[in-house]
Amino acid sequence: MFIIGIAGGTGSGKTTVVKKLTERLPQGEVVVIPQDSYYKDAAHLPLEERRKINFDHPDAFEWDLLEKHICQLREGKAIEQPTYDYISCTRQQATIHIEPKEVVIIEGILSLCDPSLRNQMDLRIFVDADADDRLIRVIRRDIVERGRTADIVLDRYERVLKPMHEQFIEPCKRYADVIVPQGGHNTAAINMLVKFIKHQLTHKEN
Repeated sequence: MFIIGIAGGTGSGKTTVVKKLTERLPQGEVVVIPQDSYYKDAAHLPLEERRKINFDHPDAFEWDLLEKHICQLREGKAIEQPTYDYISCTRQQATIHIEPKEVVIIEGILSLCDPSLRNQMDLRIFVDADADDRLIRVIRRDIVERGRTADIVLDRYERVLKPMHEQFIEPCKRYADVIVPQGGHNTAAINMLVKFIKHQLTHKEN
């Protein structure tokens, strides 16, 4: 098994990088674990309090559960991945059954933040992008997918996203084996990563 961590700021293009990698790696042998699925359940809080949760802070995640699940996959055991609803800010009852695969990709803004999780990774990638480009992507995504207004998104960017990026996400670059500028549009970087991962898989089989 080859475990990859892919981190980077909100709107940096992590999802595109993951998509490009999974398209090029052996079909049926890649599973993606979104860090977002491991947000702590806030169902015990009133809705207004839930909406104030800082989702870009390390404390928002249930690290122990994520680390436990990665350990189980490495041991060849299936897991029940939690699901999270951004609109209600609660963990859902439904889970996603995940079987172990040759390649496990952990994708999330802070996937390189936790030392224990980071130590389980065979390859650590940081997806980098210009702050303006990230903001534009965040506005588009949050309006369409999360039902927020442009004013709410901009206010959250200034109060939460920008300071959290500078305090927690950007420093994760130091832990990356590879930094990918331009996200999924960096064809050369994607090609090199695919070649390297395939080589590692072949080497492990031998």
